[in-house]
Amino acid sequence: MELELRHLRVLCAIADAGSVGRAAAQLGYSQPAVSTQLRRIERHLGEPLFERGPSGVRPTRYGAEVVAQARDVLARADAIGHRPAAPGAARTLRLATTNSPLLSGTLSRVRARLPELSLAVHSVYASSRIVELLEEGAADLAIAADYPGMELRHSRAVRHRGIVTEPTFVALPARHRLRQRAQVQLADLAEDAWFVTPDDGAGWPGVFYDACAAAGFTPVTVHEFLGDQTQLQSMIADGVGVSLVQPTLRPLPHVVVKPLAGTPLWCRYVLAWRPDTVADDLVETVCQSATAAYRDLVAQAPHLRTWASRTWSGAGA
Repeated sequence: MELELRHLRVLCAIADAGSVGRAAAQLGYSQPAVSTQLRRIERHLGEPLFERGPSGVRPTRYGAEVVAQARDVLARADAIGHRPAAPGAARTLRLATTNSPLLSGTLSRVRARLPELSLAVHSVYASSRIVELLEEGAADLAIAADYPGMELRHSRAVRHRGIVTEPTFVALPARHRLRQRAQVQLADLAEDAWFVTPDDGAGWPGVFYDACAAAGFTPVTVHEFLGDQTQLQSMIADGVGVSLVQPTLRPLPHVVVKPLAGTPLWCRYVLAWRPDTVADDLVETVCQSATAAYRDLVAQAPHLRTWASRTWSGAGA
């Protein structure tokens, strides 16, 4: 076989989705068709490109190199026929973004790579509202969130691609009875009070309550909280409650961050945009910047690196 652009798009879609099934849904193919395509590509290249695990797939070291090369080829192909902006031409990119630790690192990288681009950031909590802003033409590009089986919904005026799919961890006070556990069973937190953020219009907190129900309990006490992370951690440290958190969270003193056994909850960061106002090469630049920003966050999160080492070391090829 000869590698074609469609093959490269399949590889990138699998890497973005973290799942062959989700990639197939995004591409409009059946899962068996994408699985067969992946096996053919791997046979052609002579090495596995993805590690298979119970929670999905992730690129092997070689696979990550191939996907990076594929993205570069696709970006160059998409740029064919696009003329660069006239010298001195300036534009403002309107970026709507949910509460994400990706934001700072993404912005700094985009500004470094595209110094002529002006950015206007609009902080929006609900992913559903972010979609509305894109649909209305009030935003050009966005970082939103969705959950497995609940892919971000929008019209054909908007496109999206995954940035990263991450597990959800739990933050406990350092004196918590489960503080010594390497991982925590969700059911063991049935009697704890919880801090829970409001409805984000994309599936949260429904996915949390579904996971609790699957674990055999309904939270007794829930504090609805949407605010500063430092304030949240201070209340956790004081024993007011526990909270599900992003795995890249840096715990303050007297707070510990633990993975949940079996990883019952996942969240995906999504890049969404209006193709009529944002060129494909700009989308690629922003996506690459966000991915690099996430790698930096992982490097500063030993609890996430430990979880990943334990989780993926036993995954089959």
